[in-house]
Amino acid sequence: RNLLSNCAQMGAVIDFNANDVILNVLPLFHVFGLGPGTILPLISGMRLFLYPNPLHYRIVPELAYEINATVLFGTNTFLAGYGRSAHPYDFYSVRYVFAGAEKLQEDVRRLWMDKFGLRILEGYGATETSPVLAVNTPMYHRAGTVGRFLPGIEWRLEPVPGVAEGGRLHVRGPNVMLGYLLPGKPGELVTPGTRYGDGWYDTGDVVRVDEEGFVTIVGRLKRFAKVGGEMVPLNAVESLAVQVWPDHRHGAVTIADGRRGEAVILVSEHPQASLEALQAAARRQGMPELWLPRRIVHLRQLPLLGSGKVDYEALRGRVLGS
Repeated sequence: RNLLSNCAQMGAVIDFNANDVILNVLPLFHVFGLGPGTILPLISGMRLFLYPNPLHYRIVPELAYEINATVLFGTNTFLAGYGRSAHPYDFYSVRYVFAGAEKLQEDVRRLWMDKFGLRILEGYGATETSPVLAVNTPMYHRAGTVGRFLPGIEWRLEPVPGVAEGGRLHVRGPNVMLGYLLPGKPGELVTPGTRYGDGWYDTGDVVRVDEEGFVTIVGRLKRFAKVGGEMVPLNAVESLAVQVWPDHRHGAVTIADGRRGEAVILVSEHPQASLEALQAAARRQGMPELWLPRRIVHLRQLPLLGSGKVDYEALRGRVLGS
């Protein structure tokens, strides 16, 4: 029910039709690849092409050209790779490109618009919500946000100490899971529920919602560092690094600090990434000095999950090991 509900919610705001050709390169063990990428086209009468490896950055654009794909689903990491490798005409037939699972970076958004004339529609969701909660659409689009909530989704923001703007997002709707099956409780369904009652799901994400309903992700609550009593969003540190070194991947983690509570460490694939360059960029943008990382660790390649996201647990282990 939750998967089918989410497909119906997506279909209510995006004009998919039977002439669409979907190219899905996302893994089916990831709900983004399973729901919007596979179930939605199958129940809607659209043609669906599956490709098993999203890391084939040269092959995927060629395949899109050969099958006359009209809809493409991807993550920031994968779309960056396709954008760099593709011929400007490879995506000539594409109407919609959807990005999820990780924050869409401005340089990737700009690359696709300049090279292919395509506006990437960024969305947001969670595995527990099957997955889409909000998405930009051709009619309602605002760069830098993840769009507006899908129809049928109730939401509330719980205040977070130390966070001036936004709050912790709780949602309820037909696309929310029935519950968890946990190893320690075999045969028992642990249903979702929060301070707002049964059926509500706590996303753990801190978001802002503007007067027109557009949602901006401030950060995941566990992806905040508490430095000197102030909540520092680690994704803001990563976004700053991407602006300075856009062709490389970066990840921010925390370590214990006896004086300030926690310290931010930036891990970068750029061999010459420096604190000086990052500090200069932060001053230009007015970013608080407290948000800057204490040091930069250089890695040839950041550890990744199967979804293409940075594996932060492994990354933090590398930092502690160094």
